[in-house]
Amino acid sequence: MIADLGRFAVFISALLAIYAAITAFLGARRGNQAWVDSARNALIAIFPLMLLSGLTMVYSLLNNDFSLEYVWRVTSRETPTYLKITALWGGQAGSLLFWNILLAAFTAFSMRRDWSKYRHFMPYVIMVTAFTQMFFLALTVGIENPFARLAFVPAEGNGLNPLLRHPGMIIHPPMLYLGFVGFTIPYAFAMAALISGELDDTWFRITRRWTLIAWLFLSMGLILGGRWAYDVLGWGGYWAWDPVENASFMPWLAGTAFLHSVMIQEKQKMFKGWTISLIVVTYILMIYGTFIVRTGIISSVHSFAQSTIGNYFFAFIVVMILFSFFMVYIRRDKLASENKLQSFFSRESAFLLNNFLILGICFATFWGTNYPIISELLFGEQVTVGEIFYEKVNGPMFAVLLLLMGVAPLTMWTRTSLQRLELQLRYPALAATVIVILIAVFGTTHWVALLGFWIVSFSLILTVLEFIKGTRARMKPRGSRPGEPIHTAFFNLMARNRRRYGGYWIHIGVLLMGIGVIGSELFQDQRQIFLTSGQQASLGEYTVVFNGTQAFEAPDDLIIIEADVTVLKNGEVVKTLNPRNEVYQRTGQTMTIADERSTLLEDFYVRMIDWEGITATAATLRLYLNPLINWVWIGGFVFVIGTMIAVWPDPAEERLVAVAEANRPVLAPGD
Repeated sequence: MIADLGRFAVFISALLAIYAAITAFLGARRGNQAWVDSARNALIAIFPLMLLSGLTMVYSLLNNDFSLEYVWRVTSRETPTYLKITALWGGQAGSLLFWNILLAAFTAFSMRRDWSKYRHFMPYVIMVTAFTQMFFLALTVGIENPFARLAFVPAEGNGLNPLLRHPGMIIHPPMLYLGFVGFTIPYAFAMAALISGELDDTWFRITRRWTLIAWLFLSMGLILGGRWAYDVLGWGGYWAWDPVENASFMPWLAGTAFLHSVMIQEKQKMFKGWTISLIVVTYILMIYGTFIVRTGIISSVHSFAQSTIGNYFFAFIVVMILFSFFMVYIRRDKLASENKLQSFFSRESAFLLNNFLILGICFATFWGTNYPIISELLFGEQVTVGEIFYEKVNGPMFAVLLLLMGVAPLTMWTRTSLQRLELQLRYPALAATVIVILIAVFGTTHWVALLGFWIVSFSLILTVLEFIKGTRARMKPRGSRPGEPIHTAFFNLMARNRRRYGGYWIHIGVLLMGIGVIGSELFQDQRQIFLTSGQQASLGEYTVVFNGTQAFEAPDDLIIIEADVTVLKNGEVVKTLNPRNEVYQRTGQTMTIADERSTLLEDFYVRMIDWEGITATAATLRLYLNPLINWVWIGGFVFVIGTMIAVWPDPAEERLVAVAEANRPVLAPGD
């Protein structure tokens, strides 16, 4: 009965999405505000209905309702409660339901928040968001129905995929989904601007905030996904250029390019067509990334099983591409730049170069991800592109991007004095050179690493100097205004210009992550060794002593085999590690959980590959030494904090938008 209520709520939601799209179209076409209001109410009503549907599914999961095929597939009676809840997004049909809930939430929030301020855009925003919601609801109703029943009720369920039992599954998928569905709103406002022909500053002021919110969630999802891979997959790394990782990374890249391009449009009235095309590309890549994950078209450790929704996704992508770029084409006259690029040595040029590099990385990632499909279509053989391709192609572009992070903020709009720029760069370059010399003397002479550390040091110094200069300026008395104390000056500096200094914190986060990437990618060392109880093996400055294994039962029909490994560094005991393997007896699947000793300088990471089950006195271990890897997580944390600062509403910007909207005429019939 409860499940039937959830199914009914999804069905009514699909009807409301269809109604909202049609009614908004007719209301806008005929200038009938009552119809537009009705469409808005219908779209808002989808959220509580979808929330009800999600709650009924969670209820079914918690109560082991194995009459539902989805519940039977992803849970068992002994599955822990928190995993039963997260099982909502642990399979194809459930995650699609969760996707619809989040999309409905974003849409309802936009309808409430933006309705009064941007009423002239809202009919078209309703049309686009309702059409997107309609597509995903149609998939849930007609193809991937999480409330589908089995012909008989099994006594027990299959249980959740072992890879999805990590606590990170509570946060990682929702963050990715929030990022993905969040891009629907800025795309809808961009389309509203194109359809209405009102291509002034308003549309990108709205889309910038919404894009930042979606971009924040997607960034958090990517960082958490890297940590999940590091903890669970057991290969000593955090990013493998897996197709599903790339599916999330590509819209993130396009969104990053948009956020930089919108600054040029805002300050210099340039690249309007380019900027609006970037948000279109971001949305399309979001849909395409979802297509990759859900259709199994490209093999991946993350992918869901092959499904029947591929053709529908492909058709939807084609329709949205044709519609979007048709609208860009017919509005091309209004998208012409008001100003032209004056000098290569200007902030506009730096931002444009930034866009080219980001999109270059995006294209290379798209090509590498899709090459298996292309090769199979053309040559009948699926050829997988490995990590080496991405590292060789994307690595140099990333390096130039890191350099730009430090240099671009020092350039001026329109034209930059090279003499002035040289004076600003001279001492930071010298300081970075000294740092690299010290690294070469006391650390490594690997030239790629030294170049990378020089770029990171140089850009970090330049970025930190921006904070120092701004803080010192606020500490100086101005006329009758006394100077501020250093801590007050520092925090007021960010509070008065959140976009700028939030962006600087984001850059610092990326640069700190760069330190971790350089260390872990260039200097990772590993060794696999078979040990019996009491034997030892060494890797670098570390020695491990294997003390045997123990096996014990755990809930959810689980047997855990845990190793006892003493870790010594330079002859001194530093930690006891307990890497383990979890064997799920019901399915026969084995999950490897590594253990590590972490410091700011390195991780010593131990994984148990195999073990002697009878005597418990022998095991095969793989040892990893990952230098500087924790700077990836530290940088990720700083990155997220910086994005939160940039997202936080700026009162000055809100006032500008309010003034612009107050002077705008209201919707009239025929407009």
